Amino acid sequence: MINNTRFVKRALKLLTLSLVLGSTTVVLLACSGGSRVRKPAELVAVTNQFDLAPVWSTSVGSSESFNFHPAVAGDAVYAASHRGNLAKIDLLTGKKIWEVSVPDRLSIGPGSDGRTTAVVTTKGTVYAYDDAGKPIWNVSVGSEVLTEPVVAGGVVVIRALDNRFIGLDAQTGVRKWSYQRQQAALSLRVGYGMLAIGNEVIVTGFSGGRFGMIAIANGGLVWETPISFPKGFSEIERLNDVTAKPSMEGDVICAVSYQGRVGCGQARTGNLIWFKDYSSYTGTAQSPDLVFSSNEKSHVTAFAVKDGAQAWENTQLTFRDVGEPMAVGKVLLMGDAQGYVHALSQAKGEMLARIRHDSSPITAAPIAVNGLILIQSQGGKLAAYSPK
Repeated sequence: MINNTRFVKRALKLLTLSLVLGSTTVVLLACSGGSRVRKPAELVAVTNQFDLAPVWSTSVGSSESFNFHPAVAGDAVYAASHRGNLAKIDLLTGKKIWEVSVPDRLSIGPGSDGRTTAVVTTKGTVYAYDDAGKPIWNVSVGSEVLTEPVVAGGVVVIRALDNRFIGLDAQTGVRKWSYQRQQAALSLRVGYGMLAIGNEVIVTGFSGGRFGMIAIANGGLVWETPISFPKGFSEIERLNDVTAKPSMEGDVICAVSYQGRVGCGQARTGNLIWFKDYSSYTGTAQSPDLVFSSNEKSHVTAFAVKDGAQAWENTQLTFRDVGEPMAVGKVLLMGDAQGYVHALSQAKGEMLARIRHDSSPITAAPIAVNGLILIQSQGGKLAAYSPK
């Protein structure tokens, strides 16, 4: 199996056919579109209606083809590289507070609550560090991990590629619980993002068009909801995994599946309010009134949270392989495969501003914290910007 997070140029090259006969896993590499070229749209001229002024910038090392996100806890940012560099960075100044070298290469970015910071190697070993950067424990989970750990409520939650969720004690690494999902016949080989809600639960997607809520304390399934169902004749056509991290605003959670649907439901029960046919592997972002997502063509769409009515669609970024979106204030921010960051109006979808963060892809969602916008590229540039 191969890792690559830039889908549909990259998608359908990366599929895992899991025929669970004993421990046998068969790998299927499907080529999408043959020799067809997906030419990125030329950038339209834009007069920036606001600026993202650089505050600080640092390098944390390349994530290569993996999709690394930084983590924010308190007044610090935690970031890592594929080669095993892990750093704690002052949020306001960008100064590295400490930097350590993990004994092996990493497959995903860190998780942290400010007291314990956890990373996972390509061999499935979890390394934990204290707030001073000293190693405190390491544990093997026996499987590859492509999803960032969640550290909350004294638990490090690990989601393995074999559909196991594992809760490790944040101070000792001792296993507290394990929750096993059934292996799907065919699923996308990517990280399935986990959204932590306080120290109580995580919300995450599953294969087969479902998403659900899991208790952090004991790994119990709180609720599970189908957002879409397989359709088509071939196993590839029937793929409809909820791979991207769901989003939440107020008491509404929204999610989207690949080759499936987008929809919103009640956070307490998971009951869907509405759903519509749609396909995305980069997830959703929300404002109080709208939910935003981009499809495989990088067409960005806004839907009304209350009933799913389409508010607008922007096609100016066609095939630019935009990354995960983030809604903040009155704008929607997302990076693209050429290192640009685009700002769209949440209300109407028009392009408001653009900056060049880096020359490498930006797949992770920007992070808004303490009046700053944090952006990390696959090339390893991590920077903070101040909206002006």
